[in-house]
Amino acid sequence: MSGTGDHGAGGRTTVWRSMARNPLRFLFSAWPWRAFAYVVTGVPIGLVWLAFTLALLGLGLLLTPVVAGVVLLACVPLLAVALAAVERRRLRWLDPRPAPSPHGAVPRPGLRPWIRYRLRETASWRELGYGLLHGALSVFDGAVVSNLIAVAAVQIAAPALVGGGDRIQYGSLVTVDTPGEAWALVPVGVVVAVAGLYALTLLAGARAALARALLVRSGEAELGERLVAVTASRARMAGAFEAERRRIERDLHDGAQQRLTGLIMLLGLARLDGDRELIGKAQDEARAALAELRDLVRGIHPSILTDRGLDAAVRALAERSPVPVEVDVDLPVRPPEQLESAAYFVVAEALTNAARHGDARHARVSARMLDRLLVVEIHDDGSGGADPGQGTGLQGLADRVAVHDGTLRLSSPPGGPTIVRVEMPCG
Repeated sequence: MSGTGDHGAGGRTTVWRSMARNPLRFLFSAWPWRAFAYVVTGVPIGLVWLAFTLALLGLGLLLTPVVAGVVLLACVPLLAVALAAVERRRLRWLDPRPAPSPHGAVPRPGLRPWIRYRLRETASWRELGYGLLHGALSVFDGAVVSNLIAVAAVQIAAPALVGGGDRIQYGSLVTVDTPGEAWALVPVGVVVAVAGLYALTLLAGARAALARALLVRSGEAELGERLVAVTASRARMAGAFEAERRRIERDLHDGAQQRLTGLIMLLGLARLDGDRELIGKAQDEARAALAELRDLVRGIHPSILTDRGLDAAVRALAERSPVPVEVDVDLPVRPPEQLESAAYFVVAEALTNAARHGDARHARVSARMLDRLLVVEIHDDGSGGADPGQGTGLQGLADRVAVHDGTLRLSSPPGGPTIVRVEMPCG
């Protein structure tokens, strides 16, 4: 940082403001050398990346008839992703403002899901465009730097060159070959060097602005993506709530309501006949109706969750699960009620899937509070292959978690194991 006291967005000093506020003091700060380093290091990075990318592109086109060619072509935008990560780090040499990546979080762990997700992102192709542009501009940057250094060095070193018997030729008309003429060139060299520092700073600032425009997630874009995600999540949640309402209506009508109707009829017959057998059947029907109502209410919101918290509710789920479940819940304080509810339903759905679809023999549920995050993880040794798009209920759970600014991550390779991890901030 220079000592100019000029600050950009967020109270951070920027190279543009430092130079514009006090050009003379700017020369004695670290900014000119940062700009010089930014331009100089950018030249080999851009040229090497461009050469490697063009070679990979050409080889991929030659091998297109075979699978290897397609793989090589797919690697080209992934190389741009790597270059962009380097460039966002270098950007902080001139612009200390945060430079968040424009890429979204990959929904599933693993190399193949990461590659597929990155190839579908617009940011990856924008970074590829930046890489090609940066590589081409690196030729110009290299020429500017080398010429500025050469011209300034020759003028400043003119007395030593002439004293060694050399002559400095400027075209066909001007020749410097005496010590007096050579010493007169030294101030010219200093002026060229100072002007070169300003020129390189302007060049570096322009390159940094280009990098920020193409490689950094802007606040407006991030807000827009967040609004789109929240809108989609709310739409899915509304659909899920409507489907749940219809399910409750159907269960009440076809289940508990029918049983209660039959119970009324049995009680009427028992009253007329005084038949103990009918009274026993009526009691059985009453117990069955009560059990159905309890199961229905439990699916909406269990009372044990409200009364005793997530630990007791998860242990109750484990006791009812047909799969042996190990529970490890360590929460020093109870999370907010909404987070407890979301975590509970994730655990309930994951255990149901493990028993019904995964043929699991054992499951483990853990819950921790890590850095103001409620972290819940469900692990089972089932057959794996869980897919949120196949109606397992995981998409609805992800939407429920997203409402609380949380994330749900799923790892379920074919053959297992299946791991569901939920993280929700407890602000």
